[in-house]
Amino acid sequence: QVQLVESGGGLVQPGGSLRLSCAASGSIFSINAMGWYRQAPGKQRELVADITSGGSTNYADSVKGRFTISRDNAKNTVYLQMNTLKPEDTAVYYCNVRARVEVDYRYVEVWGQGTLVTVSS
Repeated sequence: QVQLVESGGGLVQPGGSLRLSCAASGSIFSINAMGWYRQAPGKQRELVADITSGGSTNYADSVKGRFTISRDNAKNTVYLQMNTLKPEDTAVYYCNVRARVEVDYRYVEVWGQGTLVTVSS
């Protein structure tokens, strides 16, 4: 019903930048919140940032001032601009979308497949 395609992960040196993208497609009636989570080895998945349909944003304290989340509603796409990356940002980053589907207008929560971000010199 709803599919997510993530891109933009990779290897970057400390202090560098990366931009993640996540495009939603399928039988979408509307998209409410879109967000990014991450999971480092041996740790629980945690919220990095999310953004509502109205543009309100929320960030984890550890990324405030360094990461920026944005969305293009016309393209059903959410972005995460990551600057001043640190080794502790190394993790698999997952896109999360909460939407209503066209068939019966029910709410669904969908996860992307994950994209690896490695911050290392």
